[in-house]
Amino acid sequence: MSAEAKPTEVVMPFSRKKFAKKYNRSPLTLRISSTFLGLLFIVAIFQPLFYRVDPFLADLGLRLQSPSLGGAWLGTDGLGQDVFSRVIAGFRWSLGIASVGTILGGFIGITLGISAAWNRNRVRIVLSRIIDIGISFPYLIIAVTIVSVVGRGFWALGLTLGLVCWPTIARVVYAETLTLREREYVTAARLFGVTAFRSIFTHILPALRPTLQVIAAFVFADLLIAESGLSFLGLGAPLGTPTWGNMLNESRTYLATAPWMMLGPAVAIVLTIFTANLLGEGLNAREQARSTRVSQ
Repeated sequence: MSAEAKPTEVVMPFSRKKFAKKYNRSPLTLRISSTFLGLLFIVAIFQPLFYRVDPFLADLGLRLQSPSLGGAWLGTDGLGQDVFSRVIAGFRWSLGIASVGTILGGFIGITLGISAAWNRNRVRIVLSRIIDIGISFPYLIIAVTIVSVVGRGFWALGLTLGLVCWPTIARVVYAETLTLREREYVTAARLFGVTAFRSIFTHILPALRPTLQVIAAFVFADLLIAESGLSFLGLGAPLGTPTWGNMLNESRTYLATAPWMMLGPAVAIVLTIFTANLLGEGLNAREQARSTRVSQ
């Protein structure tokens, strides 16, 4: 007897044409913002390759020099450190903390939001009240309180921001899941004995993906503002760390004599937050266009 041939799994190769077609069909705001934000992450990861000046190198003989193409592109600060190099190094800190906070807040928010919407008993009441209480408190005040207790640092600040941003995500996930769990295909899956765990991962989470992408972009922008604000107040990065908030705080002393110290980090903050918000708007526009095509 001949052995029965086993079906082979077909793996679809990555198609550059398909990716380019999908990219070109995306809204212009989404294409611009995603490209620019991707470049910022590349700069943050490979910072020494783009600008080889050490951001921690101090030279008092070069302090407060004005911007120059032949020297320091954005001038130097009060310790003779290169401002442009420190702005680039600030990308790594700010983008990293905002990413950690968004991932942690997303995990907590998705878990609590789906759990509150999926259960019909007292669990829903308790979890929904927890979400309401979390939303009622200003997250920045809670972040200041937590950082004052646990101390400063990359992971301390990233985890703190993640612990205070989850209520917004949880509220959106809760409202969306309440609608999705009543869809016909979800109800049919329950009638056929599909477990809640499998139904959530098979039906709910894939349907939540477009909404989660949009809310994650806006939360990421909010956490960038929060990180810069905490560092500016002296509650974020340790003193001397090249972050945008620290640089703005240090530039106050030299605002009249060396305004270029403020210009670099200020422009970086505005551009990055604007790009993240533009990304959220682009994702939202794409999903609205997709919903319109489906309804037609």
